[in-house]
Amino acid sequence: MEQAIQSTLREKANRALGVNLKDAKLSKAYLSVSFITLLVGGILGLLQGLERSGLLELPAWLNYYQVLTAHGILLILIFTSTFTIGYLYAGVSHTLGGLLPKVRKMAWTGFVLMLIGVALVVITIVANEASVLYTFYPPLAASPVFYIGLVFVVLGIWSCCFGVFINYNHWRKNHRGEVTPLLAFFAMGVFVLWFFGSLGVTTEVLTLIPWSLGWKETINVMVSRTLFWSFGHTLVNIWYIVATSAWYVVVPKIIGGRVFSDKLARLVVVLLVILNIPGGFHHQIIDPGISESVKFLHVFMSISIAFPSLMTAFAMFAVFERAGRKLGGKGLLGWFKKLPWGDVRFLAPMVAMIAFIPAGAGGIVNTSNQMNQVIHNTLWVVGHFHLTVGTSVVLTFFGICYWLIPYLAKRKLTPQMNKLGVIQTIIWTVGMILMSGSQHLVGLLGDPRRTAFTTYGDHNTALSWVPYEYVMGIGATLLLIGVIIQVYAVFNMMFFAPKGETEFPIGEPEDDALPTPIWMERWGLWIVLMLMVVAMAYVVPVVDFIVNAPPGSPPIKTW
Repeated sequence: MEQAIQSTLREKANRALGVNLKDAKLSKAYLSVSFITLLVGGILGLLQGLERSGLLELPAWLNYYQVLTAHGILLILIFTSTFTIGYLYAGVSHTLGGLLPKVRKMAWTGFVLMLIGVALVVITIVANEASVLYTFYPPLAASPVFYIGLVFVVLGIWSCCFGVFINYNHWRKNHRGEVTPLLAFFAMGVFVLWFFGSLGVTTEVLTLIPWSLGWKETINVMVSRTLFWSFGHTLVNIWYIVATSAWYVVVPKIIGGRVFSDKLARLVVVLLVILNIPGGFHHQIIDPGISESVKFLHVFMSISIAFPSLMTAFAMFAVFERAGRKLGGKGLLGWFKKLPWGDVRFLAPMVAMIAFIPAGAGGIVNTSNQMNQVIHNTLWVVGHFHLTVGTSVVLTFFGICYWLIPYLAKRKLTPQMNKLGVIQTIIWTVGMILMSGSQHLVGLLGDPRRTAFTTYGDHNTALSWVPYEYVMGIGATLLLIGVIIQVYAVFNMMFFAPKGETEFPIGEPEDDALPTPIWMERWGLWIVLMLMVVAMAYVVPVVDFIVNAPPGSPPIKTW
């Protein structure tokens, strides 16, 4: 009895400090895997950049395409997924009063499934049985073990998705008539989009397994590519919603401001969920077999994402101006100088937001039918991807670490660690400007992506790309230095920083803000609207691909 009473008192004390230790342990596990993956993927990224620029020759047992595949899978899929789960599960725990025991078990189940999946994927890549690039669609074929590993990863993610759904609905049942906390609403948007957006690529991977085993002679490449890009397009905006959750909810608190509009933030989430999945064909603008009208529809849906993005830009800079003026900023831009530029928790996401301006403009180029003809399958696309994900998303993730890790570990962010974070942010920004900038420029000159060799017999045009590729190598080196500093900072704050209490920064609405209408919580309606838009965009072309199927492709291995 006495032990039970002490256990209860310890649990209450933990909650009084703002974190459930069991929930914190879960998030720390996901975040640890995330940053170990970042370190490995970052090293591979540098090897890839130096090999591409001719500054390094890989050993005979390791080729460029192995490195490219591993770099893409580890960073694009595993690093981002595990960080998202660790961060948002901490947010759900904090804002909804802790995770339900069964939800915590589901998240741990997801953790184990994802580790098994990653192990299977990495083993096949190292064995040179899966150099299919990170896109993993036919006609290139990997070992069936590779695809089985991907299934485990998806099952792990789904387990976490359903965990959030259960916890969210439990809170709603016990708080009828109340609007859920904004960060929990963002989490619902992320996991709803993640689950439904991944159905297509899961179907594709399940069809690839019998094909790679030799049980099916051929596969419909058009259907497979379409199912893949229905998720590939969506995944980018899943990361974007995760980043904007910190922009809307956390950053205002850090700078001493208020949330611009709770209703506007929720509207942005709803729009991104409804409008997002259609748009995958803008990645297939050059593909034959897709009618111009269908491509135009997907281009329109892709560009429609710009509207919630513009709403976010307006809201965030309004928050910055208001906060800066409260701190004494005068004149047209005096508020800008008053922002806490020396605080890495603000600096990193602020640079990320600024980077999203040219990144968004580049996205419009990729989506445009005419301009895509110029940059398709060139390094421009790689530069755009590193600007959107590698800067706007990843720098926001880094900024989150400097308050989330101390919060979970019951430690403090020291001035020294904050200064190191500022230095890391500067190094990362300079490295990305050099690498992504040179990729954009040389892409306009025709330098192709996804290839280790671009000399073309020392043709003059190809030789003109070499200086840009050297700059890419320099940028990649700076980025690896940034990765090493960030990984050091994460584990230092997790295990070695001084003990103490760190706040989970949740922004508050303006004093005169109107209440958020309860109808915005109608996720059943938003999901139905999302599925209707998805059906409008995909049913007709996918049925056409099946009825008027092109010649199927056998498994092809080119390495």
